Amino acid sequence: MNDTSDADQLFDHLGLGEYETTALKGLLTHGRSTAPNLAEATDIPNARIYAVLDELADRGFIKVIPGRPKEFQPKAPDEILDRAVENRHQEFESFRAELDDLRDVFLDTFEPRYQRASEDPSPTEELFHVVDVGEPSESETRSIYRNADHTLHVMTKSLEYFESIRPALTAAVERDIDIDILFLHPEHLSEHNGAIQREVVGELTTEFPSVGIRFSKEPLPWRGTLADPSMDYDTGIAIVLVEEKDVPLHMRQAAVTENGSFVAGLKRYFDLIWEHESVPAGEIAGL
Repeated sequence: MNDTSDADQLFDHLGLGEYETTALKGLLTHGRSTAPNLAEATDIPNARIYAVLDELADRGFIKVIPGRPKEFQPKAPDEILDRAVENRHQEFESFRAELDDLRDVFLDTFEPRYQRASEDPSPTEELFHVVDVGEPSESETRSIYRNADHTLHVMTKSLEYFESIRPALTAAVERDIDIDILFLHPEHLSEHNGAIQREVVGELTTEFPSVGIRFSKEPLPWRGTLADPSMDYDTGIAIVLVEEKDVPLHMRQAAVTENGSFVAGLKRYFDLIWEHESVPAGEIAGL
């Protein structure tokens, strides 16, 4: 890199805009000038040149020579650098003063919040963490499929996210994971969701015949996926979305838990619906 390039880089530290930098370079190169002459020499628009020069004067980088017309003269290069340092120092002192003025209010507001957040987590925080519904929840679901060791149990309206989890489902089937999917009965679905359900069930039946499929006769209070529950309450993971009809899907969150007792409770509920409150696909017209 040559000396000119090194010197040009210093302008990046003066806090100037493009026109201010061009104007200051022009004055340092050509010397004292009127605004119109400098505009012509540097291609700075005439409508901007006076504002540009006023900014340089306010920063102490140039001098204004009164007259008709008035002229503008650059300070010596060493003076420009000294003034840039002083400007930055003044900005810092102003920043420090603003912080000092707001310090007490800031500490009074956020110190108690910080202390509460730094305390030991509550039992609820240990039981769940939440993710947004959509790609975050689908990512968690794929992870559960990929890491399942023995069983997967799914409760869903229509498995509308099927394409998102298809590779993970395929891998689970290939690992001989026991998979049961409990769909909501079509009579509880909109026409749109019913069409999605028919297509997904058709693909599951054709591509994954080992997957168990039944349909809940009653509305489902929650949807989600759970893997490897233990009746000893020591293993299991689940992602759960509670049914909230009046809340748009994109505004909802799903809960993820590895609490063995909670996952076991979900499994017991799943088994009750599966065994006593559901029907196979053969009993549903159109499937």
